[in-house]
Amino acid sequence: QVQFVESGGGLVQPGGSLRLSCTASGFIFGGAVMKWYRQAPGKEREFVARIDGTGRRRDYADSVKGRFTMSRDNAKKTIFLQMNSLKPEDTAVYFCKADGYTTWGQGTQVTVDS
Repeated sequence: QVQFVESGGGLVQPGGSLRLSCTASGFIFGGAVMKWYRQAPGKEREFVARIDGTGRRRDYADSVKGRFTMSRDNAKKTIFLQMNSLKPEDTAVYFCKADGYTTWGQGTQVTVDS
């Protein structure tokens, strides 16, 4: 079955960096559009970033553009989210997802706090 395992979250000070990973299984990863979402306490889940199957095209939410970079390693069935210049408002649980599938992983908590 389709599964996602997110990792790399943690506590970081404002202005700091984190690199999230998501390893997928159970479907043909190489052709799949992959996305990152996040959900802050008391808020709805929101789109963060998207990458196409080749890794050449990426799109970002306005709130993270210029600070976050999404990438993928198809051989390892893994996507990454490099997060720089983190702000307190980036605090959330981060999830990955593949287009066309309804499965979500357990998420990884990112907390930005001094």
